[in-house]
Amino acid sequence: MVHPSIEAIEIIGVPFNSDGTDDGVARAPTALRHAGLVDALGRVGRAVRDDGDVDLRQPSPVRDPDTHVIGLSALVEMIERVRGAVTDSLERGAFPLVLGGDCPILLGCLGAVASGGTAPRVLFVDGHEDAWPPEHSTTGEAADMEFGWLIGRYTSSLPAELRRAITVVQPSDVIILGARDADELADAEVESIEGVVRVVRPDAITHAPDAVAGDVATALGRRGPWWLHVDLDVLSTESLRAIDYPQAGGLDWTTLTTLTRRLLTSPHVIGWDVTIYDPDLDPGGAEAKRIVRYLTETLAPVSGQQFA
Repeated sequence: MVHPSIEAIEIIGVPFNSDGTDDGVARAPTALRHAGLVDALGRVGRAVRDDGDVDLRQPSPVRDPDTHVIGLSALVEMIERVRGAVTDSLERGAFPLVLGGDCPILLGCLGAVASGGTAPRVLFVDGHEDAWPPEHSTTGEAADMEFGWLIGRYTSSLPAELRRAITVVQPSDVIILGARDADELADAEVESIEGVVRVVRPDAITHAPDAVAGDVATALGRRGPWWLHVDLDVLSTESLRAIDYPQAGGLDWTTLTTLTRRLLTSPHVIGWDVTIYDPDLDPGGAEAKRIVRYLTETLAPVSGQQFA
């Protein structure tokens, strides 16, 4: 795999909603393009290529009675299509910016990293741990579960085709930033994965986003290239209302922008996916424009020292 250059950004849309519908978060890639993302990135001096959306089958909202997961066939196809699109981008030496959709798109992104011969590592910026046992999930959505699968949990009951599609990441190669669902997990008697992987809570990030970014980027970078995942529900509901599962607390836009901008100066970050914005909850498009501003500010060229 050619080491990617953030100077050449390739946008890949993944119109996938793990609730088994083609609305809600599945409409996010189109909404962000309509809000001017491609032109905005060009104006800050980035070379941008829009690769369009991956082609996905019509989803199904049916929850499988054995695995407790919605839309298994569509999920497997999505992972494979994303893996192919991201692999092609990385092989061109570009920096993939993958627009979801919801969090299971990360499974395809990390599959692409692994297919290039690199052990996948991931910085998981998210308001939730996303490691529910499928039978305990109240929704059946893979977005409740994908992180658990990535670290090898709760996969034994999955069909072989899905198990093969999931790239397993070592817990030491993962850091979670911003998860704040500990009370929800405790109420449901679901074990937190804090202690299995490193988790940095929102208060620590808000107090010192630059320092946190430097610490985690250096820690992962010592082990090799890593992928950045940002679920926008890491933000507070006051900062972004167009999300499906709001909860108390969270980061504000300034903190998230500072954190992400510093992370993207690392020479070891090789791609980025952004998920969970729901255009159906943003009828005027104002929040899409705010997300475009965030993406533009964080991807604008930065002078000065990079992380080691």
